[in-house]
Amino acid sequence: MREIIFYRTSSGKCPVEEFLDSLSAKQAQKVTWVIALVESLDIVPKQYFKKLESTDGIWEIRADIGKDAFRLLGFIHKGNLVILTNGFAKKSQKTPAMEIQLAEQRKKEYLARSIV
Repeated sequence: MREIIFYRTSSGKCPVEEFLDSLSAKQAQKVTWVIALVESLDIVPKQYFKKLESTDGIWEIRADIGKDAFRLLGFIHKGNLVILTNGFAKKSQKTPAMEIQLAEQRKKEYLARSIV
């Protein structure tokens, strides 16, 4: 089993909560359903959870609703913690490099703060 935690900035903001709040009720329901799947299933199908290639250990939670695609990026910490750093509506085939860089930057910040 995994435990999912939402990353918080040093000022206390939670980007993933803000993203979820920006979605319609139906969209948010689907995204939270996929988050629950990732938490509860030992083996999660790749259509919902997969490691992104050529990144610094960034994973992607994938929720598709009709033609809309939503992604939450994060990383695995201490074996079973999934720290979600950011979320976005996916508009193209490729995951935007800016979103991956943001996830990697927040991972470094989180790990630096958790050492203290």
